[in-house]
Amino acid sequence: MIAIGGYTVLLPLHTATSMEIEISSVKMLYKHLIFCAVQRCRMSDDLCRLSVKLTSFSRFALPLVRISVSDTGVGSKPEDYQYLKYRNDPTLASQWDGMISLATTSISESEIYNLNLNLKDSNSAGRLTKLPSTAKNGAKFSGTEVSISISKSLDDLLAEITCFLQKMILLKIPIESRILAIESSSAYSPVESIECLKVGLKDYIRKHQTCFSIGENLKVGTGVANSSGSSQGNSQVVEAVVIINDMSELVPSSSIREQDMKTEILYFKDFVPCSIAQSSLDALTSINWKSYGLALQSVADHDDSVMLEWENLPPDFQIYIAIHCYHRQYPS
Repeated sequence: MIAIGGYTVLLPLHTATSMEIEISSVKMLYKHLIFCAVQRCRMSDDLCRLSVKLTSFSRFALPLVRISVSDTGVGSKPEDYQYLKYRNDPTLASQWDGMISLATTSISESEIYNLNLNLKDSNSAGRLTKLPSTAKNGAKFSGTEVSISISKSLDDLLAEITCFLQKMILLKIPIESRILAIESSSAYSPVESIECLKVGLKDYIRKHQTCFSIGENLKVGTGVANSSGSSQGNSQVVEAVVIINDMSELVPSSSIREQDMKTEILYFKDFVPCSIAQSSLDALTSINWKSYGLALQSVADHDDSVMLEWENLPPDFQIYIAIHCYHRQYPS
């Protein structure tokens, strides 16, 4: 149960299950690789770094872009990628050959293990190819680099991934250029997290305003729901922040665009932006918004982004919503 602005909302908590993930697009793939890297950092006891690198090159006169996602978290395992499934789709096939290159090591290992994974191979035993390892020469470190090569515009990819990382900043994870530094913690404090989410949403609003500034009298509602499993490591948290920005004294209504009268739901799962869970969306749409003087007109789902459109919303009001669902301690 989450209390926002005096109203109690039920946001269902999700249970993680082991299941196949069918890769249907390049965007889905690189988002998943970043998600896995973040979770490896969360499982580490040390300060971690996560980087995303784009490199253009050509192969047989075909222009390609290599996307490399690397982290200094705990090492990875080949089994971590066996549940990925390649969708037989012409568009995906024209952009990606189904190959994933993996280099990984743990702190206790003396070598960096290099592997290739062919998701197009239906035989789970034959899809993995082990390559010669690289000696660490006594160095103590852990980390993983996962790379894919795709046929897509470098500029389009850069815009997509930059937008994705900008949303990650909302959770107040320090970021510089395209390098993310993640301070991992085995037990993330909900009190600290909800404050980070609130401050991060305010910063996100400021950076994405076009013709006006944020008003001083923001109406902010926050709430946290906890679910304890059989152990502390299985407990889950759902956080929500709602901000209403009153701009009546800042700008004339004529300068407000139609899209400013809609609300994008910023949804995060385990510290990574993702598509909103249907159960959370159902909870939001079931709220009695009329008790707040609001009327929900429609819900639009476009390109992994959900927009709430309001009916007769005062032209000088904006509504922002952010939801974060995560495990307090990410399961190994």
